[in-house]
Amino acid sequence: MSEHHVVISADCHAGSDIRGYKPYLEKKYHEQFDQWVAQIEAAHQMMSERMGDESVLNVGVGGDPVADANRNWDLERRWSEQLADGVVAEVIFPNTQPPFAPVPSTMFEAPPLAIDNAELRFAGLRAHNRWLADFVAEAPLQRSGVVQVFLGDVEGSVRELEWARENNLRGGMLLPGAPPGSGFEPLYSPIYEPLWAACADLDFTVTHHSGGGTPDFGPYYPASMAMFMLEVTWWGHRALWHLMFSGVFERYPNLRFVNTETGTKWIVDTLDELDVFFERMKHANYGSEALFGRVATEQMTMKPSEYWKRQCAIGASFLRPIEGALRHQVGVDNIAWGSDYPHLEATYPYTREQLRLTFGGVDPDETTKMLTTNAARLYHFDVEALQPLADKWCPTKAEVFEFLDFREVPEDASKCPGLAPHTQLQRS
Repeated sequence: MSEHHVVISADCHAGSDIRGYKPYLEKKYHEQFDQWVAQIEAAHQMMSERMGDESVLNVGVGGDPVADANRNWDLERRWSEQLADGVVAEVIFPNTQPPFAPVPSTMFEAPPLAIDNAELRFAGLRAHNRWLADFVAEAPLQRSGVVQVFLGDVEGSVRELEWARENNLRGGMLLPGAPPGSGFEPLYSPIYEPLWAACADLDFTVTHHSGGGTPDFGPYYPASMAMFMLEVTWWGHRALWHLMFSGVFERYPNLRFVNTETGTKWIVDTLDELDVFFERMKHANYGSEALFGRVATEQMTMKPSEYWKRQCAIGASFLRPIEGALRHQVGVDNIAWGSDYPHLEATYPYTREQLRLTFGGVDPDETTKMLTTNAARLYHFDVEALQPLADKWCPTKAEVFEFLDFREVPEDASKCPGLAPHTQLQRS
C-alpha cells in the first residue's frame, strides 16, 4: 500500500479564451458569434471602468476573476502548477463565458431565458462541451469533465449527455439553476424527468455548483456584490430539496447528486430541518405542513437524511477545519474535497498546508475517502492508475496527518477560506 494520498480535486474550473470557442461552433453561427464577442468585450470594459477594477477584464472573458486568465486553458501551466501543489486529478466545471450568453450589466446578473435566443444559448453550451472534450483528451486519466446542458431544451440536453458519454466526458451533468425570473421551469417540475432518467442510465452524477442558480441581483448598486456573496450558497442549496421532495431520489435510487462549493456545515442543520418538515408533512393529521406537503411526501419512503446518506454528497471546496470536524455528522462517505483551482479563493499554491490544517490528526482512512475514493466514485477516476503519479507529486499520508497550526499559515494564504484563521468562527 502506498504511503501517498491520491489527491483528487472535486472542484476545478476551466474554459476556453472567448475567441477560442469559435472553431467549436457550427459555421452558421460564426457571424453572430463575432458580433456577440464585440458586445461582451464592450460590456466588460464598461464594468471595469464602473468598478475601478481591471481584474474584471482578466477572466477570459466571463466567469469568476482569476489571477491569470490563461490558467483556464493553458495546459502546460495549469498542470505544472497543480502537480507542484500536490493535486494529480481534477473534476472540471466551466469558468469562462460560453458563446451567446447574455451580455451582462453586472458580473452577477442571472441570464434570463429568451425565446428568441434559446437556439444560440444551447449552441454556445455545446461549443464549450466540445472544447472540454478536447481539453480532457489531453490528460484523460487526470481529468473528468462536467457537461453543460440547457434547461430550455430537455430532449436536446439528453442527446448532449449521450454524446458526452461517447466522448469520455465522464463527470456527469452540471445542473443549472432555475431561480424565479429565469424563465425556466423550477427544478422540481416533471418536465425534467428525462434528464434524471438519462443520468441514471448513463451512470452520470448530477452536480449543482454554487453561483449557477442565483436570481438577478439588479443593476450595480453598492450592495449588489455583497448580496450576491451573502446569498449565493443558499440559492445553491435549494436544488437538494427540490429534487428530494419531487421524488427524484425515490424514483432513481442509484442517481448520485452533489452540491459543490456551497459550504459543508450547512447540511447538518438543513437535514435536521428537512426531516422535521418531512415528518410533519407525511404523518401529521393537522397543521399547515400536512396541508401543503402531504401530496409530495406520499411518494417518499425515506427521510431526507436517509436519501442524503444513500446518494448525495458535498463537493467540499477548500474544506475548512471546522467543517472537517463535522465529517461524521455530514458523512465521511459524503464529502469530496476540492481545491477550486484556479479561482482567487482556491487552495493553490498552499494546498499541502490546507490539507494539514483540515485533515491533521484525522484517521488516514477517513482522509483517503474525502481526498480520493469519494471523488473517484462520483466522477469515475481510476485510483490505481493515478497512484504512480501520486507517489511522485502528492503529499504522504503521514504529512497530511501532521497537524498544522494557523500560526504557520503564510499570510498571503488567507485569501482561501480554508486557510484564513477567522474561518473557524464562520458560519457556512
